[in-house]
Amino acid sequence: MAVITKITQQKRDSERFNIFLDGEYSFSVHESVLVQFGLTKGMELDDWALGELQYENEINKAFNRALHFLSFRMRSEKEIVDKLKKEEYGEAVILEAIVKLKRLNFVNDEQFAEAFMKTKIQTTKLGPQALKREMNQKGIARDIQDDLLSTYNEAEQFEIAKDLAEKVARKNERQASLQVKRKIESHLLRKGYSYDMIRNVLEEVDLDRDEDEWGAIVEREGEKAWNRISRKYSGRDLHHRVKQNLYSKGIPMEVIQEFIEMKENEDD
Repeated sequence: MAVITKITQQKRDSERFNIFLDGEYSFSVHESVLVQFGLTKGMELDDWALGELQYENEINKAFNRALHFLSFRMRSEKEIVDKLKKEEYGEAVILEAIVKLKRLNFVNDEQFAEAFMKTKIQTTKLGPQALKREMNQKGIARDIQDDLLSTYNEAEQFEIAKDLAEKVARKNERQASLQVKRKIESHLLRKGYSYDMIRNVLEEVDLDRDEDEWGAIVEREGEKAWNRISRKYSGRDLHHRVKQNLYSKGIPMEVIQEFIEMKENEDD
């Protein structure tokens, strides 16, 4: 049977107290644990009481560590559990700390997921599929995901996806329309939009080129293709492969033919 011979308040952390057993320092506890167990000088503690005391103290430490983690931003339950596991708290201790955090509403996956989704839509313009992937990584339950994603209606998705598509189009306005279309498709897929949504968006984005634009595009892309392909091929093979390369980029065949004729005249 151990006897508490002294209790002192820590200088660096006024909420923690040092416990001395039989004249020697043994451990420290949070003020709440001190009050919960009614620890006083002269109190006797058997092995069971010491075990319970230290277990509750670990829970309190894990709880406060989680609060510190939450002070920077909202977290999902999985994020907190992973953090506490990394800091080597036991599973039982973590479970008790999570129960306490939930009871006090410091951890609420529904609230977290709602705020998380709104932020991602506003800042990174994510579509539903990408949002689902990221919420899975955060450990958000499927039913919570489904409920939230049902509020992300197609009209809102369309406006955001169209804005993204138009930015890609403006950034690549000197490229052939087919190239730009592929870049838009790739960008929106990475952002998590469905093929149907992407198809609807592309129908509304103007990717047409006038004659002057096609001239500049075929000159730039044609010269690159000609210089590269002419290292290995010549004559009809060269012309054929350059045509294939430019056509695959969406450049009209009549524009390509004009470019080939121009190159033939240069060779003459």
